[in-house]
Amino acid sequence: MTTTAASSSHHLSPAFPGRAPWGTASKLRAWQQGAMEKYLQEQPRDFLAVATPGAGKTTFALTLASWLLHHHVVQQVTVVAPTEHLKKQWAEAAARIGIKLDPEYSAGPLSKEYDGVAVTYAGVGVRPMLHRNRSEQRKTLVILDEIHHAGDSKSWGEACLEAFEPATRRLALTGTPFRSDTNPIPFVTYEEGQDGIRRSAADYTYGYGSALADGVVRPVIFLSYSGNMRWRTKAGDEIAARLGEPMTKDAISQAWRTALDPRGDWMPSVLRAADQRLTEVRKAIPDAGALVIASDQESARAYAKLIREITGSGATLVLSDDVGASKRIDEFSQSTDRWMVAVRMVSEGVDVPRLAVGVYATTISTPLFFAQAVGRFVRSRRRGETASVFLPTVPDLLGFANEMERERDHVLDKPKKDGGEEDPYAESEKEMDEANREQDEDTGEQDMLPFEALESDAVFDRVMYNGAEFGMQAHPGSEEEQDYLGIPGLLEPDQVQLLLQKRQAKQIAHSRKKPDTEADLLEMPAERRPVVSHKELMELRRQLNTMVGAYVHQSGKPHGVIHTELRRVCGGPPSAEATAGQLRQRIAKVQEWATRMK
Repeated sequence: MTTTAASSSHHLSPAFPGRAPWGTASKLRAWQQGAMEKYLQEQPRDFLAVATPGAGKTTFALTLASWLLHHHVVQQVTVVAPTEHLKKQWAEAAARIGIKLDPEYSAGPLSKEYDGVAVTYAGVGVRPMLHRNRSEQRKTLVILDEIHHAGDSKSWGEACLEAFEPATRRLALTGTPFRSDTNPIPFVTYEEGQDGIRRSAADYTYGYGSALADGVVRPVIFLSYSGNMRWRTKAGDEIAARLGEPMTKDAISQAWRTALDPRGDWMPSVLRAADQRLTEVRKAIPDAGALVIASDQESARAYAKLIREITGSGATLVLSDDVGASKRIDEFSQSTDRWMVAVRMVSEGVDVPRLAVGVYATTISTPLFFAQAVGRFVRSRRRGETASVFLPTVPDLLGFANEMERERDHVLDKPKKDGGEEDPYAESEKEMDEANREQDEDTGEQDMLPFEALESDAVFDRVMYNGAEFGMQAHPGSEEEQDYLGIPGLLEPDQVQLLLQKRQAKQIAHSRKKPDTEADLLEMPAERRPVVSHKELMELRRQLNTMVGAYVHQSGKPHGVIHTELRRVCGGPPSAEATAGQLRQRIAKVQEWATRMK
């Protein structure tokens, strides 16, 4: 069944059939009930449920497990989770509804007091035959949590296929059913579209947009910060750039890393703003917490030190996926402490419902990681709670923020190179290779480029909400920035939109009264100040290639000669590295040449 057809039950009333009151789990939410009914009606061996982070996948899966155990469809349950912390969290959640899972299981017979085990994908990868034998000996339900992880490495995927091929039933869960690679995910059905590309097909989908309409998740306000960056390359060149300006991918990566350097002024300014936002949110949500997602342990420790200097209180530091880290997360979840700093592991599946403010302080730029990271802040406990996530002004991140409600599938095939938008370069083998690299998602290789961050500052840039952008640039600590940081933490989604519109109108009116000498920032509403996205750059390159192709026929010169001449006349690097302005200049120049020849 296709995703579109399967999602028809999204539109059930939030009250159908008696959806859980806030703070209880005795009844199912509408989507959980809809997914249950679809499963029980079809009784499939494999079922893929895609539900936005924070919607309650665990409750759905365990309710279904309880039904299958009670009706003797299965005799035992195996939960496979991405991390040690999550497998313990699954065991605790299962115990609350009477299913006993052993999260410490490693080998041998399982104690009769348990109904099954909770293990990690890595654990299955080490001993697939152990789990295959268990699946063969007794009728087993396997719950594969965040199933996309089974595609993380070839060995994990093969191990899952080996271990759970004999299972009686397999339930796959994910909040983000897409990956940045084309590794097939075990037990997931792929359907070929009219374009010949195979995409994952979910049996039931409950997206962020539906969950937001139902009040199951919080609306997210993204606050973006720009600023001036300066760094030194390996060659010794000093480069200065404004975060968010069109530049090459390498330069974006280095400007981004410069912003996140704890020794500059950007991170302290953003952490200070995020802490002010947290104070405002706590007026309505007294136990609200904040989380910094860091790239590495050294940065995380430095951010925790900055938070202590800014707030006078320490932050919970979570550096790795070990027993101590799991305990610290649990303690933070139960406390009313303000701040936690973590390296990546809290980006997925870890349930700390009181997190309401986030700082995205990592250079990972895949849509999967971004969606999982934002998912830590969207779990709603009562209607009206809002989430706030602070971001650097980086085109990829702004694009992800504006596409929060877009539902995506895992694409198994790369689009065919047919001269279309996906492969607009044909002038030389070298430029084509550069183009292909430019199209790929960030693999983290850019982070390896040697450079030295020299200095940075922060500028409040814009607010993104529900696909729209608000605000004008302003200094940290200014009245304009405070207006946005002071948005109440308890608002309905439509109230958020209205309030942001009012704040922007006030800011524009206020800026018009300033003398020109004080207007030292790019005081222009966000919608009139677009950052050129990767997609827009691709479109400009496609336009250039089309114009060059037409001129080839007109002039009789080869592609490569024309591109070389354009670079000589207009200046700048090869097309794959050129800025939007350079590409437009070349397009205009080709048009000028073509007009002269007519």
